[in-house]
Amino acid sequence: MFLFGIKGKTVKELRKNRGLTARELAIVLKIDTVEILKIDELKVKDIPEPLKTKITPILRGDDLDKIPWL
Repeated sequence: MFLFGIKGKTVKELRKNRGLTARELAIVLKIDTVEILKIDELKVKDIPEPLKTKITPILRGDDLDKIPWL
């Protein structure tokens, strides 16, 4: 998985760049909003697995076609 360019940025920064709220990202990932808020200030490289594997493509913009309202 390529994290080049995003590994030093926070989840919050990247999700806002994609125009996603914490709730919207949680819906896409099928997890609780609280879980997103817990990692919001973490850098992508510091997110624990397996969540990192699920969230990275969305934060990179690879899977934006899976978000119906974008």
